[in-house]
Amino acid sequence: MRWLIALVGVLALAGCSAGKDAVATGSEFVFVSPNGKTDIFYDGSDRKNIPDLSGDSLLEDGKKIKISDFADRIVVLNIWGSWCPPCRVEAPELQKVHDSGATVLGIDVHDQQRSAPQDFVRDRNLSYPSIYDPPGRSLLALKGYPRATVPSTIVLDRRHRVAAVYLRDLLATDLLPVVERLAAEA
Repeated sequence: MRWLIALVGVLALAGCSAGKDAVATGSEFVFVSPNGKTDIFYDGSDRKNIPDLSGDSLLEDGKKIKISDFADRIVVLNIWGSWCPPCRVEAPELQKVHDSGATVLGIDVHDQQRSAPQDFVRDRNLSYPSIYDPPGRSLLALKGYPRATVPSTIVLDRRHRVAAVYLRDLLATDLLPVVERLAAEA
């Protein structure tokens, strides 16, 4: 039985590997976590565009939100849930990043009743928008991205190319240097 578990583990790891780089060649972002890193940064030609993710607004019935709504803006895309303890700490930190001039866009996942994440946002006075997406379907367009990793954050440059991925909870002090560096880019 142990050898079967070991074999499944080796096959799973082999299926996740794509060499040394975290991005496959081409113009579209394909996520791979090199060596199990939780903080991954991309520069220059390593930055790839993501699809124009979209979904229903959490707070505004009938309104759609999509990344292209934030043209020429740095976007901090955060995957969260009201049921997630680290998200409770992270949300006010993301508000600080949003207040600094970056655009934070949340994607609320795994909340089956809309009222719980709405209360979460209102109770914390969060002003950044969120997409309400219980099954996480909007994330299917991100090839290889671990949709079960909550919270996680993707930082997009002004051209909406992936500049950083964090597979952990964050503080504003983690994100602000990245946002400032991206804001300084031509």
